[in-house]
Amino acid sequence: MNAPSQAPLAGLRVIEVSLLGPGAVGTHLADLGADVIKVEPPKGDYIRAMTWPIIEGSSLLHWHIHRGKRSITLDLRSDEGKEVFLDLVRDADAVIEAMRPGALAKRGLGFEDLLEVNPKIVFCTISGYGMTGPYADLPSHGIAYDTWAGLVNPEIDENGFPCIPEHPSTGIHAGPLFGAFGLLAGVLRARETGEGSFFEIAQSDSSAYMDWYRSETWKAYERPEDEVTGNASDNYERRAPGTAGMRDGVRYQIYESADGHVLFMASEQEFWKNFCEGVGRMDMFERWPGSKFADHAKGNIEMRRELVEIFKTKTTAEWVIWSGEVNTTIAPVNTPQTLADDPQFKDRLDFMPYQTHGADMLPHPVKFVGEEPVDPTPAPTAGQHNDEIVTEVLGFSPERLAELREAGAFGEGN
Repeated sequence: MNAPSQAPLAGLRVIEVSLLGPGAVGTHLADLGADVIKVEPPKGDYIRAMTWPIIEGSSLLHWHIHRGKRSITLDLRSDEGKEVFLDLVRDADAVIEAMRPGALAKRGLGFEDLLEVNPKIVFCTISGYGMTGPYADLPSHGIAYDTWAGLVNPEIDENGFPCIPEHPSTGIHAGPLFGAFGLLAGVLRARETGEGSFFEIAQSDSSAYMDWYRSETWKAYERPEDEVTGNASDNYERRAPGTAGMRDGVRYQIYESADGHVLFMASEQEFWKNFCEGVGRMDMFERWPGSKFADHAKGNIEMRRELVEIFKTKTTAEWVIWSGEVNTTIAPVNTPQTLADDPQFKDRLDFMPYQTHGADMLPHPVKFVGEEPVDPTPAPTAGQHNDEIVTEVLGFSPERLAELREAGAFGEGN
């Protein structure tokens, strides 16, 4: 199979005006080959100094979110800065406003203004709580969207104070991902119809949507119990929504191995039978054959004790290899720190090295078969590409570049 000669999103140009994490909308696009031009205030996006770790003077957040992008500083309060911005939009496919909704409109650069120079422009605004609702104007940070969506339960520390527990952030990552989907949908339609569009996305909405299974289960449980039940294998008894309902599972549960932990997932009868046969314990299958599907053997303490002893006999790696040999379901239980040592991780997601990318970072997970992945450039310094963008993208002469600089279009000192 001959690999295509260009990156998947080559030919897509996006103008990004962002602060902090929501700029990841453009990261997903840049990682697949789009030309993403980040428009920064004259002093740059303060993401570079936000949160740990700080790597060679800039935050990991900056290194990751701005990789593969070009940076131009523009003073959008000045007429010259606005002029350059509109010139960039003129031949672009999309604009990302990753800050409070309406920030660009206040400077005369909102969607309706941009349509006048580019009728096909797709305008994406991504914010914390969206453009409507009682929280629309609240300042916020990423964890707020997860606490709002019910994804984070407070812990009590050693002093008796409630505190933020360790947890994977959802809204701050899901919001930009959905934003990238929406942007591409808008561009596809614009190329077909010639019509631009304006869409918005809230990171809080995205956080809630990613947890749809639990919230929709609670909603379903508001209906009468004869209409909404549990699984047949549980005698139709309702369980707590999502993974909370798996706490008492036995055939679907975490077990301690000889050197760590494994996740056992033999809820299908076939996998359970293969497991029992593989460990030489068909007596367990004969005693507890279970249902064909979705049987966790909930609350079977005797079975659980048997399995506790069995899983102690091999290391996690040995159990994973063995499960493939006998066709049953066992997975390793890693931590964010140990994940990099996992052979599956090394094969598919090994880090892009800091020597060439500024920080050790995961590659984009979308893989086009038979093609080399896009290798993103390191995150730029603020205004690193001012001259390049003005002369090569906009086609301005060196004289015009000098005039813009003299007029303060790029901000003082740029």
